[in-house]
Amino acid sequence: MRIAELACASGVSATSIKWYVSEGLLPAGERTGYNQTEYTEDHLTRLHLVRSLIEVGGLSVAAVKDVLAAADDPGHPFGNTLGIAQASLPRPATPPSDESLRQVQEAADALGWQVHDANPGLPAAAAVLDRYRALGRDDLAATLPNYLRAAELVAEADLDAVTKILDQGPAVAAQTVVVGTVLGDALFAGLRRMAQENESVRRFAPTPGSPT
Repeated sequence: MRIAELACASGVSATSIKWYVSEGLLPAGERTGYNQTEYTEDHLTRLHLVRSLIEVGGLSVAAVKDVLAAADDPGHPFGNTLGIAQASLPRPATPPSDESLRQVQEAADALGWQVHDANPGLPAAAAVLDRYRALGRDDLAATLPNYLRAAELVAEADLDAVTKILDQGPAVAAQTVVVGTVLGDALFAGLRRMAQENESVRRFAPTPGSPT
C-alpha cells in the first residue's frame, strides 16, 4: 500500500508516518520507483502499536523508542525488557519521602515479594502515600496490603500471557511484555472503576439517578 493508504488505514497522518520512520519507530517502506514507497500490513500493525503506547499508555516518543528497541532485539534478556517497559512509564515529579518508601517496601516484604530497590513501582507507590499524608488522609494507606494482593493477581495474569507465547520466540514474548505492561495499566484502571461501581451497588444498592 502507498503511504496515503497506510495513513487512511491507521488514522495516522502521512507526515507523522514519515516522522516515525525518521525517528526509528517504524521501518522504512520499500522503494518501488521515483517518489514511490510501498508499505505492508506489518507497517500497519507497527503503527497501531506505536500509537497505542503513546495515546493509551502515555509514553513519550523517546520512551516508545526504547521499549520497541528492546522488544525488537531477540537477544535482549527477557528480564531487562520487562525493566525497560516499567521504566518507560511516567515517574513522580517529586521524589517520595523515605518514610513512604520504607512503608511500601515493608508491606511488600511482608508478602515475601522479591523486588529490587530500583524498581520504578516503589517510588510511584510511595509518592501516593505522600499525597495521602499531605491531604491528612493517612488512613487510606491501610488499603496498601489489599492493593498488593490485587497486584499479585494482575502480575500472575501478565506473566501467564507471556508464558503462553514463549514458543513463538523471544521477539513475540518481548512485545507481549511491552504491550502488557504499558497498556495493562490503562486496562486495569478502567476495570477498577467498573469494579468500584459493582461493589458500591452490592454494598449500598443503586442510588436514585445513578447510571445503574
